[in-house]
Amino acid sequence: MSIWYRNYAVADLDKLCADTAVSYLDIRFAELGEDFVSASMPVDARTVQPMRVLHGGASCLLAETLGSVASNLVINPDAFYAVGAEINASHLRPATRGRVTGIARPIRLGSSQHVWDIRIENEAGGLVCIARLTNVVRRRRDSVERD
Repeated sequence: MSIWYRNYAVADLDKLCADTAVSYLDIRFAELGEDFVSASMPVDARTVQPMRVLHGGASCLLAETLGSVASNLVINPDAFYAVGAEINASHLRPATRGRVTGIARPIRLGSSQHVWDIRIENEAGGLVCIARLTNVVRRRRDSVERD
């Protein structure tokens, strides 16, 4: 059974993220499963640090993109929105080329808080980063719907 509020498609995610840091960094959504979302990001001049390895902040941006988009797919978008409140990331191995792929899966989906596990791998399947993202769910001010 799907955790998503509506029957979304990958194209919906690309549209949601148009003209943001997500599109600028060439983050591409790949799959939307029953309880996960995945996307990839290049390891290039936009995403590396001066030592020419994937920047930890870029890994966090990919992780927060995945977790935040996922939270917003779980809730009624007419009444609520979700935003990141805290991210924790452990950078496990460097990535120097190609694309990295992240997969976000829920740890907890509460009414006011969501926690996501995001794992980022290189093209060879090596684990580059593990992140945990906590999002807060807020009511839209123009909404008349009640809990």
